[in-house]
This record gives sequence, C-alpha cells and structure tokens, in this order.
Amino acid sequence: MAVITKKIKLRGSKGEMEREAIFDSGSTYSCIHPELAKKLEVFVRLPEPMEFSTAKEGEKVRAEERITINFYIDEYRFSDEFMVVDGLSNGVIIGAATLQKWRLKLDFEKDEIIIDPRVTKLWLLWYSQMLAQKWRATSALQYLRSRYAVCEELTHLL
Repeated sequence: MAVITKKIKLRGSKGEMEREAIFDSGSTYSCIHPELAKKLEVFVRLPEPMEFSTAKEGEKVRAEERITINFYIDEYRFSDEFMVVDGLSNGVIIGAATLQKWRLKLDFEKDEIIIDPRVTKLWLLWYSQMLAQKWRATSALQYLRSRYAVCEELTHLL
C-alpha cells in the first residue's frame, strides 16, 4: 500500500502546529496521536470504543475519543474529525473518509495530493445562496408589513 507524506498545518481551539501527515487511502479514518491532539483540541468521548486493524498482521489499535480540527494543505482549509489513537508511528494520518469527503486524490507517481478547488467554492456558493434567500425573505416580509400597515390605516378611515 502506497502512502504520501506532506507537511500540513493543524488548527484547533487550543492551538496550532505544523506536522508531517501521512495521507493513507488504506486507513478508514483520520487519526492523531494523543500528545498532539491534547495540544490542539478538547477530546470528545466516542459513543463506544472503536478498534482498527493495522498494517501489521494481527495488530489492532483502539480509539475511545476523537477531536474535530481544521487542517491546511497549502492555502486550502479543510475540517474533519480525527480518532485519538495511541501508538501511531506518525503523529497524523489522513484517512479515506477525509479524502472522500473533501475529494482529495493521491497521485502516487508524482507523490502529491490533488485538491479540487471546486470543493471550497461550492461552500461559498451555498453560503451566498443562503444569504440571497434570507435577503429575499426579509424584503418580502418588509413589503407585506408595509402593505398590511397601509390596509390597517385604510380600515380605520372607513
């Protein structure tokens, strides 16, 4: 199984740091070592512990907590949950769930991560559409209130 290693910035509510991360499509979830995690974010207990098989035959690791943090690849910001797992050889693993969520592709020939910039643009477009809808709703409400007030004044004249 091939992996790509790249320096990324991690940011949580308690701090930020740069770290080499392993981008591993063979890892189901993104994972982080507890020592790194506690410098970044407050732990959240999982509803039930999760066990993961490792690349080493018969070896398993266990996660009982997670954190949700932002991470940056070049100038692009992403966010996801990371399982807090003791015993990671590398402090940070970006797994398949995160890769799929953000449409990140691994190019093993060039040893690089391919980022689809449309992913961040879609969020901006969605946000713009929500603001436009809110503006239209507010304008319509103001229009109805002004019409209602005029009608109310006219009924008093009758």
